[in-house]
Amino acid sequence: MTNSTLLDSVDARTKLAGSNKMEILLFSLGTRETFGINVFKVREVSQTPKITKTPNMPPGVEGVISLRGNIIPVISLARFVCTGDNPGNEETMIVTEFSKHTQGFLVHSVDRIIRVDWNRVRAPESMLAGNQALITAITELEDGKLVSILDVEQILSSVIGESVVPDIPAVAVDQEKFMFFVDDSMVARREIISVLDKLAVKYHQATNGAEAWEKLQNLATRYQNEGQGLSDVLKLILVDAEMPEMDGYVLTKHIKSDLRFQGIPVVMHSSLSSNANRAMGSSVGVDAYVAKFDPFVLAETISPFLQA
Repeated sequence: MTNSTLLDSVDARTKLAGSNKMEILLFSLGTRETFGINVFKVREVSQTPKITKTPNMPPGVEGVISLRGNIIPVISLARFVCTGDNPGNEETMIVTEFSKHTQGFLVHSVDRIIRVDWNRVRAPESMLAGNQALITAITELEDGKLVSILDVEQILSSVIGESVVPDIPAVAVDQEKFMFFVDDSMVARREIISVLDKLAVKYHQATNGAEAWEKLQNLATRYQNEGQGLSDVLKLILVDAEMPEMDGYVLTKHIKSDLRFQGIPVVMHSSLSSNANRAMGSSVGVDAYVAKFDPFVLAETISPFLQA
């Protein structure tokens, strides 16, 4: 696969917002398993360049390279995912960009890009996730082969550590009121909760779009039966963009088309921070878009909605 082939596909992806589809780059780590990463996170694919070894690198970081004037870390995915065994030949590098970080991931080989429906992407059973929950989702190819989609946020967190949440002033929110958030990444959920605890905001949460939509509908029905408008108590809905079963774009479309949620803002919180992703969020009606993960920026973005 050449860089131009990949970039052509990236241009086409801007049409996916609201379609509940995703594109996955398939690759191998030298085992019989097939792995995948959301193409939205991929900048380019190339042969592995010469890597400069540097002292005191975290485990799994092979060194650094210079990429168009920027020094980026190079991470061996096999050392994280394949129980730390010697990964063998890692002849291909996938350059990724997410959560405001750029890094190279070493893999054995890259196969192709596939397009799948999010409703065919499932969260893994806990016994399959293993190794610090590095597998965030599973999908099945037409030939029956399973693809493990990696939680690259978790891998990046293992390398650079999780963000430290600073002292954030609590917001003046009535204790009867709350917000709702959904994210499939365990790391992201921990970080969001840390911010909300600092803000002293009550919350409900979900781990994928389908679960979130079910919980939100149940909340709407409950308050409707009690004769109370949901917008009187639910101040904000925070959604991730890419999630198993239903992505954040489709979830937002459902919320915005249901009159019971009228007046409740939706903020998209995503590791995908390009202008194209922001435009995709706007196209389905999100009220704000905030990139992962800067705790102060997240707090600054959601506080006005919570106090409104």
